[in-house]
Amino acid sequence: MSKKGIAGGVVHSMPADLRKALMSAPAARVVWEDITPLARNEWICWVLSVKKPETRTLHIKRTREELIEGKRRPCCWAGCPHR
Repeated sequence: MSKKGIAGGVVHSMPADLRKALMSAPAARVVWEDITPLARNEWICWVLSVKKPETRTLHIKRTREELIEGKRRPCCWAGCPHR
């Protein structure tokens, strides 16, 4: 687990902005802790892979929302190329 008690990914460390979003949404955090380290890595890489700050903000918001909905991986994304 990384700082503040949220598990990270396999390859990628938990970014502070994503950590903050998950800490503010207990339902998302429950799902986050239930998914595999590889699945967490996919979400983290999906957030880190964008170039624009606005897109990153949208990815973080969508990560939180989709985890609350019970989704376990980012939809419509080829996956982390760093595996």
